[in-house]
Amino acid sequence: MLLPVVIFGNEVLREKAVPVAEITDAIRALVRDMLESMYAARGVGLAAEQVGRTESLCVIDVPPDAEKDECREENAAVAMPLTMVNPEIMSWEGTQRNEEGCLSFPEISAQITRADKVTVSYTDLDGVRHKVSARGLLARAIQHEVDHLNGVLLVDKMSPMQKLSVAGKLKRMQKQTT
Repeated sequence: MLLPVVIFGNEVLREKAVPVAEITDAIRALVRDMLESMYAARGVGLAAEQVGRTESLCVIDVPPDAEKDECREENAAVAMPLTMVNPEIMSWEGTQRNEEGCLSFPEISAQITRADKVTVSYTDLDGVRHKVSARGLLARAIQHEVDHLNGVLLVDKMSPMQKLSVAGKLKRMQKQTT
């Protein structure tokens, strides 16, 4: 079932996610719906807050051809789509600065600096805890979605000048949600 993506201005985007205590059929159904919604919106990641929910879970699907060659090999061990329940970034390495967008900020993107490599711990839909490392776009997507689960948004990562350049669009989005 397609879920509507929540747009900037909706208060749920600022809420900190609630840990998932148990992997249930309802959680599995939510993940299926989130994946369907993410694909329909042509995104590479989606956090529960972005569909109006507060469970600590997100989905990511980075196409292999979207990664740089050096990252593709490193990230090959991470099966897509990636579902992370109760994710926690354990370590960060290096930096990358690239264009980043967000389904909750339609028509807005900005150059954002993030770690080039992250190690994340998460639970899968079978209740098994995993730890994986990722670089490049996958690392960026993981950081972006975990930020959502902590109530941190794309606009929070922008410089004052970047925010000023999109201020009109942000105000229109906020008006649409009230």
